[in-house]
Amino acid sequence: MPDLATLKKISHGGAPSTFGHVDFLAGLTLARGRVHEFCGPARHTLAMMAAGANGPFGPPILWITPAWHGAQFHPEGMAQFVSPARLILVRARRTEDMLWAMEEALRAGVVPLVVADFPTPPASLTHVRRLHLAAESVGAGRAPLGLILTPAQGGAPGVESRWHLAPRHSPGQTGWRLQRCRARMAPPQSWDLRAHPQATGQKEGRHVEQSTGSNRWYLHTDAARHSPTD
Repeated sequence: MPDLATLKKISHGGAPSTFGHVDFLAGLTLARGRVHEFCGPARHTLAMMAAGANGPFGPPILWITPAWHGAQFHPEGMAQFVSPARLILVRARRTEDMLWAMEEALRAGVVPLVVADFPTPPASLTHVRRLHLAAESVGAGRAPLGLILTPAQGGAPGVESRWHLAPRHSPGQTGWRLQRCRARMAPPQSWDLRAHPQATGQKEGRHVEQSTGSNRWYLHTDAARHSPTD
């Protein structure tokens, strides 16, 4: 178990490039060996998009939830993003147990993605630093990815990046507003995220940038903008 002196030495200059990155959405990536935060009303959808970015099937995903929340996954709703068979569900009795389970899962390195659905952002920077260290300890080539899900605007301290997703549907069009609120190596930015035109029967727009690995979602560049307040 790392001591406080080790925790204080953790780098804040960005994730080591040797850990690599995970394809996220249409040209966006998430650094391996680090913990990222997904927040907003559609944070669960965003996590499933990340899990299924290279197709719905793949290695297992460890998903940690609070036992005192009654919400359950809907397999048919999940299937459009990721196969429900990939999920290993952990129900923790306390927030401290959620942090412990996530840290141990990241350190074990047996699954490439660990998701923890927190009712409120972890308040301690030390907690997040421990998660970073656990993910980094696996080493290059196998370092897992950690995702913290938090409500509203999030706010977990020390995360590698923070992303916000909110629904922006319209008649005949499934869509969301994606915001990169903060990242160590990239500026704040926002996009419109929409379903693949072929999936909805619509014609492809000229502002489409590129599709995700699963060819289901598009980031539309006509909505992309830089803003320090996003």
